[in-house]
Amino acid sequence: MTNRSARPSFGALIFFTVTLSLTAYFTFAAVQGDFGLFRRAEIMVESRKLTAELDTLRAEVGRMENLTTRLSNEFLDTDLLDQQVRDVLGLIRTDEIVVN
Repeated sequence: MTNRSARPSFGALIFFTVTLSLTAYFTFAAVQGDFGLFRRAEIMVESRKLTAELDTLRAEVGRMENLTTRLSNEFLDTDLLDQQVRDVLGLIRTDEIVVN
């Protein structure tokens, strides 16, 4: 009879090595990969930032639509027209004093 030491077989060692490697790979991919947790957090932050920018742009479009309506042929705001003439053409009234 031969004495064999109780050491694990080579196949079991390969199995556990492969299993550990695959587990580490998939865990890393789940956290750091293209569709991982960190990427999801980045996407959520970018989404919030773009939503805030969209709200700002919508407010700006609303303001511009208001100004366009006030300068249209159907509705003429004389104060706005006076302001635009002063800004664009640099005109002044005869009773005004210009200070540079």
